[in-house]
Formats: sequence, C-alpha cells, structure tokens
Amino acid sequence: MSTPGPAREGLRLSPFRGLRYVPDRVGSLAAVTSPPYDVVIRPDGLRHLETADPHNIVRLILPQAAGFASRHRKAAETLRHWQAEGVLAADPEPALYVYEQRSGDLLQRGLIGALRLSPPEEGIVLPHEDVMPEIVEDRAALMRETAANLEPLLLTYRGNGKGNGADGGASGGAGGGATAVIERAVQRSPLLSTTTEDGVSHRLWAVTDSADLAEADADLSGHQALIADGHHRWATYLRLRAEHAGPGPWDSGLVLLVDTARYPLRVRAIHRLLHRLPVTDAVAALEGSFRVRKVDGPLPRALDSLAAASEASGAPRTGGNAYLLAGDGGFHLVDRPDPGLLARTVPAGPPEAWRTLDATVLHTTLLEHVWQVPDSPDHILYIHDVAAAVEQAERRGGTAVLMHPVREEVVRELAQQGVTMPRKSTSFGPKPATGLVLRSLELG
Repeated sequence: MSTPGPAREGLRLSPFRGLRYVPDRVGSLAAVTSPPYDVVIRPDGLRHLETADPHNIVRLILPQAAGFASRHRKAAETLRHWQAEGVLAADPEPALYVYEQRSGDLLQRGLIGALRLSPPEEGIVLPHEDVMPEIVEDRAALMRETAANLEPLLLTYRGNGKGNGADGGASGGAGGGATAVIERAVQRSPLLSTTTEDGVSHRLWAVTDSADLAEADADLSGHQALIADGHHRWATYLRLRAEHAGPGPWDSGLVLLVDTARYPLRVRAIHRLLHRLPVTDAVAALEGSFRVRKVDGPLPRALDSLAAASEASGAPRTGGNAYLLAGDGGFHLVDRPDPGLLARTVPAGPPEAWRTLDATVLHTTLLEHVWQVPDSPDHILYIHDVAAAVEQAERRGGTAVLMHPVREEVVRELAQQGVTMPRKSTSFGPKPATGLVLRSLELG
C-alpha cells in the first residue's frame, strides 16, 4: 500500500534501545511473556500468567490493585524495581529488531521500532476501527506512570513482498529495502529464541548497522500502514504526544511493521458477550426482523453453519448478515435481516461496504434498536476466543454473539477512504508476544 504522490513523507521507523528480560534472572523467556493486554480477558488467564513466573509481563500491562490510579502506580513501581534488580536491562545501542513467529506452516517476520507519530489527516497510519474512550484513558494513565511502551502495536503495509528490486527474487536481497534487511538478519544467530505454550516459536535479532538502518528507512518512507491490532494504544500514543510540547520520545510509539505482501496476516472475528441478555430474550426479540434457526453442535459444526450462511450471501452483501448466538447450551443461527429494518436503522451516508458489515448491523440494528443493549463494558465484553465466549455466556446466563471474520481487502478499502469500522470488528494475527522487547521513554 504505497503512499501516493512524492510530497508526502511515509513511515519513519527509528531504532531504540530495547528493554529486555535478562534470561538468567527469570525462569524462562516463555514464562514471562503474555498475549496483548486486551486478549487476556479471563480472570483464570490472568492468574495463569501471574503464576507462570513472578516477573511475567502481565504484572505491568494489567497490574492488579484497588483503584484506577493505584494500578498504574503499582506497574511503574514494578518496572523500576525490575530494572534495579537487573531483571530487565537495556540493550547497549539503539536497534531495529527483526521479529519472527513460526508455528507449523505459519511464518511471520517484521520490524519492531519506534514509529514517528502522524495525525490521521496525513494518511500515513490508517486506523480502521473506532475506539472506546475509557480504554484509551486507562492505557494513557499506564503509559504516563511507567514512561514506557510495554507492548508493540501490529501494523501492516503492502510492499512487493520481495524487497524493492524489479526481479522480485525470493531472497529479497537483490532488491534491497526492509525485506532484504530482515532476510539478512535472520541468517545470523538471534538475540533470543523461545517457544510459548501455544507452540509458537519466537526469535528476535537486533539491526544496528547504519547501512541496514538507512536501507530500511528509505524503503519504509515510501509506504503507509494499516493498524492491524492496537487502535486504543495508537490513540493513546497520539493523546500523550499532544500532552508533551516539543520534540522528544513521546513523538514515537513502539510498533511491529509487517509486509503482508510477503507475510499475509490471518483475520479473525472478535465476538461479543452480552452479560445481561439471556439467549431466550435475545431470540424472542428477533421475531419478525431476522430469521432464527437452531443449528446442530458441537461448536465447530455450528461455526461451519455460520460460515456457510455468511459466505453464501456474497459480497457486496444486501441483507446478507449472519450471526451465531450461544449461551443456553445450544446454537441459534441468525440471518436474513428485514430490509426495511436495515433501511431505518443503518446510517445511509457511509459507503455500502461499511453499511453491510456484520459489525455495523450488529451495533446499529441489533444492539441499539432490537436488543437495546448499551455499548459499554457493563453490558458488552469483547472476546477473541470463540470457545471462551460460549463458556462465559453459559456460565453467566448471557448471550454470546459469534461473528464471521471480515475479508482483509474490505478493511483496507474502508481505511483508505477514511472510514472506520465499529470497534473490535477484526482480530489480525498472529499478534506479537508481549514481553520480548519493551521501549522505555526515559532511555530516549
């Protein structure tokens, strides 16, 4: 996704002195890592990470204490304590970091660095989802107290996947650019290598050579990026930059940049748990406005029914939205919305691709008008794992609304038009593990 026109500056990714765990001071590197903060949603998941190692990064990204301010102060105190103890130490010189994730046939590589922040009107970094102000405030308070970027955002750009060379050779070396820098780095011994309990192996290399850094910068400056994961943290970066006058470390934020022409991401749905709406009430309210059918389980089979209903509708879709409701021990396929209802409830101004999104119809038609469920944490929990969504709905007596993923090209099309999707519409992955490299703003 190249930036049109020669006058606009693109991505500027700067090296920084990474703050990393000292292997001899922790049980294992795998034991101190965590998924991103918004994926750790279950109390048992939080406890599992906290007990995996006393220095697990979750104690920084999701500190536990009574009160909003106390949590963030506790994280800052913990971070300072770990640095003083030598559990975390800064690398001796600034670097860009090549990060690799591998699992079975999945291979993803990208560059971690400090990305210069740019306002939305510049069109260099494109968001595609709305954000929740209360989450931005929480993340902002945490970053202020810790003066650190604790986990990288996941951003994607579209190179040619082989470096910048016309030959498009498999190694990327002949063409140069960021891809070539990555491919050369992975031929060396990594700074760290670990395999997390999900079976994903992680490796990290430091790029410090001035020629390599210049080559990557020249390439990336010709591109714009899509935020794949981390909209709330990006909004937090922009808020905190506005609070700090003059140039300084707050002008950049920690990101992982992946060329999806070379390493395509997977796009999954994020599901909704409606705490206070039992399935029986949800189904009853749909009478006359959507078709509702019971479908057979177990969960994988029911999800196949959802996929078939979603894919049969085609694209662009007209009234082709489909959802799977769970929480009462069974599964209910919801599809074929009443066109008149959609015409009355979905705003007419945005593009067709936005108006026909499952997330758009869910939020504007189902949640707001049919079920009258406020979009607030007291009423809705956003859950990445489908089995966890069903389990929690059954345990709480609520309704899990299971979604079908959006195609990546639809996300890009809307983002390039400056149109944001409803919050938590997509889950791009694999997401970077949190805890492999941190950025202290006190180090510059």
